[in-house]
Amino acid sequence: RHRGLPPVTHSFVEYKVGEKAAVVIDPSVHRGQPHVRFQGHTGTIKGMQGKAYVLHLNIGKHGKDIIVGPEHLRKQE
Repeated sequence: RHRGLPPVTHSFVEYKVGEKAAVVIDPSVHRGQPHVRFQGHTGTIKGMQGKAYVLHLNIGKHGKDIIVGPEHLRKQE
């Protein structure tokens, strides 16, 4: 089955401050979903805000901080 809810393990992935993560939007989860313009961008974890993560992206002159749920992030090396 390819439709429906994502695996539960996507919500339990832990990210540390300074770690790299890519924004991969999961359309089945609306909570913590970033704007579609950030799809595919890679940034650095800056901290937590509730259950979500603050991700710093190098966009524009000074960069941007976005708040993203863990379901919409993937670890990068």
